[in-house]
Amino acid sequence: MRRMTARGRDEAHRVASPLELFFDLCFVVAIAQAGVQLVHSVAEAHAAEGVLNYAMVFFAIWWAWMNFTWFASAYDNDDALYRVVTLIQIAGVLVLAAGVSQAFEDHDFLLVLLGYVIMRMALTVQWLRVARNADGAERRMTLRYAGGVLVCQVGWVGLVLLPESGRPWLFLVMAIAEMCVPLLAEREFSTVWHPHHISERYGLFTIIVLGETIAAATIAVKVGVDENDALGELLPIASGGLLIIFAAWWIYFVVPIHGHLSSSRKAFLWGYGHYVIFASAAAIGAGLEVAVEQAVGKAHISTLAASAAVTLPTALFLLTVWVLHARHYKVGTAQQLVLPVTALAVALCTFLGDWAVLAAGVVAALAVVVGVTLTALMAAREEREEEAAGAPAA
Repeated sequence: MRRMTARGRDEAHRVASPLELFFDLCFVVAIAQAGVQLVHSVAEAHAAEGVLNYAMVFFAIWWAWMNFTWFASAYDNDDALYRVVTLIQIAGVLVLAAGVSQAFEDHDFLLVLLGYVIMRMALTVQWLRVARNADGAERRMTLRYAGGVLVCQVGWVGLVLLPESGRPWLFLVMAIAEMCVPLLAEREFSTVWHPHHISERYGLFTIIVLGETIAAATIAVKVGVDENDALGELLPIASGGLLIIFAAWWIYFVVPIHGHLSSSRKAFLWGYGHYVIFASAAAIGAGLEVAVEQAVGKAHISTLAASAAVTLPTALFLLTVWVLHARHYKVGTAQQLVLPVTALAVALCTFLGDWAVLAAGVVAALAVVVGVTLTALMAAREEREEEAAGAPAA
């Protein structure tokens, strides 16, 4: 048992702990379950309902993960009690994962709610531990966090009490309320999160989500080939999907983002925006599964709808990464336009029929080539200018 006090923002060599990596891996189990149910909904021509349920379930997963991540960056003391409470949070997300299918198929959110409450109550315990060792504005902040989380849990009970027609509106209200808790709690005192640690944590989770996307798409292609002997139909989807995921990884990690996280305001916007990045990255894998099922005749949707299941989340991913990451480091109009134009081109690939996914993959790969080329040309130009400036006068 150790005192739970703030860690230093300038702490050297701050990296993700084994417990944090284990935490991420278990959370991806829930994301995988949400992806599976999204595939079933879209393949059965219930896309609107499936996307809504996916957004609600994914919010619960993402918000619990994000709150733990920022808390750990500021207060992780790695003692026995901290580890036990974190493992309870992991148990909560596994309970949530077990209830995902019921939420999608039967609109029964009881298990999802139970898992979410377990995660959030565990985090409340962590905040109260910090409050014991804090004073002044920091203590008031921790108590606001604990109180805000507890109050929100009462509101979420409406997901199992209200009629189905009212649940989306309740979700919207409660999601906004949850996201306001950090803003209200930190109005006097800001947690001392570590920029390098936060950027690494988000990057690692992005890698894990993209890895889950690859795994889901690979299994779908394998099943399609084994059961339907449809290699010719599936090869363009597999190739395009691989190019999309490779490009997504490259584009996300092309710039070190920790330098941008210089204030709590920037960090809040960046952290909240990752809901779209994570959700769209996971949805790409679900879309590839839908495209495979449609190609082998198992999905009851058109080629256009199956193509959109891949291209639209890909376009959303590219556009959001540009908004949160790339635009802060790109120089000149040409560099700034690469990702927005690529997102538009990927969306237009939807109308290319059976070749839509492959075309989207090629477009995403070309965006990487263009981006690297523009950066290299700019570096070469700056080098020439420096050499010219340093040359002796004739």
